[in-house]
Amino acid sequence: MEKIMACLFAAMVVLCSLTLVRSDASDHRYKAGEDVPLYANKVGPFHNPSETYRYFDLPFCSPAHVQEKKEALGEVLNGDRLVVAPYKLEFRKEKESKTVCQKKLTREEVSLFRNAVSKDYYFQMYYDDLPIWGFLGKVEKEGNDPSEYKYYLFKHLQFDILYNKDQVIEIGVKSDPDAFVDLTEDNKVDLELTYSVKWKETDTPFEKRMEKYSQSSSLPHHLEIHWFSIINSCVTVLLLTGFLATILMRVLKNDFVKYTHDEEAADDQEETGWKYIHGDVFRYPNYKSLFAAALGSGSQLFTLTIFIFMLALVGVFYPYNRGALFTALVVIYALTSGIAGYTATSFYGQLEGKNWVRNLLLTGSLFCGPLFLTFCFLNTVAIAYSSTAALPFGTIVVIFLIWTLVTSPLLVLGGIAGKNSKAEFQAPCRTAKFPREIPSLPWYRKTVPQMAMAGFLPFSAIYIELYYIFASVWGHRIYTIYSILFIVFIILLIVTAFITVALTYFQLAAEDHEWWWRSFLCGGSTGLFIYGYCLYYYYARSDMSGFMQTSFFFGYMACICYGFFLMLGTVGFRAALFFVRHIYRSIKCE
Repeated sequence: MEKIMACLFAAMVVLCSLTLVRSDASDHRYKAGEDVPLYANKVGPFHNPSETYRYFDLPFCSPAHVQEKKEALGEVLNGDRLVVAPYKLEFRKEKESKTVCQKKLTREEVSLFRNAVSKDYYFQMYYDDLPIWGFLGKVEKEGNDPSEYKYYLFKHLQFDILYNKDQVIEIGVKSDPDAFVDLTEDNKVDLELTYSVKWKETDTPFEKRMEKYSQSSSLPHHLEIHWFSIINSCVTVLLLTGFLATILMRVLKNDFVKYTHDEEAADDQEETGWKYIHGDVFRYPNYKSLFAAALGSGSQLFTLTIFIFMLALVGVFYPYNRGALFTALVVIYALTSGIAGYTATSFYGQLEGKNWVRNLLLTGSLFCGPLFLTFCFLNTVAIAYSSTAALPFGTIVVIFLIWTLVTSPLLVLGGIAGKNSKAEFQAPCRTAKFPREIPSLPWYRKTVPQMAMAGFLPFSAIYIELYYIFASVWGHRIYTIYSILFIVFIILLIVTAFITVALTYFQLAAEDHEWWWRSFLCGGSTGLFIYGYCLYYYYARSDMSGFMQTSFFFGYMACICYGFFLMLGTVGFRAALFFVRHIYRSIKCE
């Protein structure tokens, strides 16, 4: 098993390394005057990261034949659509002012540019794999009335490039604020786009040229505040966890003393508390096929998360290489589907389930089904907007083939292996024929209040880090401190496991033996809190707007939070199962 996991990890590194945005010059070495590839990627509203369009969807001077760059799977999933840019930046060749485009804008084209400028459109390009970006224009507000606003399109770009011997190290672009075209009125205007290039030598080695982007995301004072916030949150959570652990251990110790100190006296007394329901606590849950499928899906997503962290910690997901992340998610999810099939069918067999085929189908569709329906809706929205977020037909075919040729066969093979494992459910107590009646419980011991209590403490351990993650995924900040994120993830798992165990004990002490589903729901309730944070972030911390961006944000975040629900629910149940087996194995149950 260890060799298989090692091979899988090695395959992930190789596959993700293939998703880097590569130029035509694979060695990144150039001679003076040699053409260095510059690709125009996309344009879109700055505050709506999902609403992106092709560069030439705006009425720039496009060539007769637009040369498109062949893209990897991850780049397409990221909405990248790279084409050869009209700017020519030869290696170490300076240009004072060169015209790249001359045309007369029609009224419709003026309106398109004005609409883009009013929404703070930005452009993104790649020069020798280095990302550059800038704004298309500016808005001058001469009063509170929007009718008094002035709209200007920048018409000159200044490229500043650093080089070390025969390699490009750094590039920046800035617009000339004094060179613009007035787009305020719907009149035909003459547009002349120009650019200039300046080269400067630097001592920075080629291997360190991407550090600029990592450092910009973690400036010293920001990093210090980040660490302080995380440590403060972790200490608070650990103190609360330790306090509850102390109480739980003392209570359990008293229970063990009560049940084992004098066995004869205990036999004469009427049993109360969690020992009283030892004949029902291991009674199999309702909807055991669905329960086993949820455990299988949660186990797969947990494995997926661990592999993603391993790749992140070894530096695969460097800044502006998000294509690698999307590729890793697709490939690793496909390759780990066997874990879902094995876990689901083996546990289903332990629960004495008979229809393992139906259980396997349920496992395969439990997470993929809602994700597929969400994708169909959002891709239709993106097509209606003519956005690059809409996946081309060829990419959809590739993903379908991965699902057909990799995911499904591995799921079936895992299911067959799980069915043939012949494992038996290890219960230290025999289950009675007829279930005991559960006593009437107060409202705060019901499922929903217990879920609210269980989800709040783990969420409080991660909510500070959530802002940085959201600002990276749904904004333009760069997230590179994966070590902090991994520490927070470990704390999340520990707190989720412990709070689920604590609530399970209190439930059993109240003589409520239906703890199976309750432990799963309590463990996964953190996912509901994360989705609640989505509402707060969208309306209070971001400037996103529009139907497309709103639907993408809440649609895909719903799938992510659902995945968290399944994963943390599995962690919570496994911890509760270990705890329940331990306490009932430690006492004498007749």
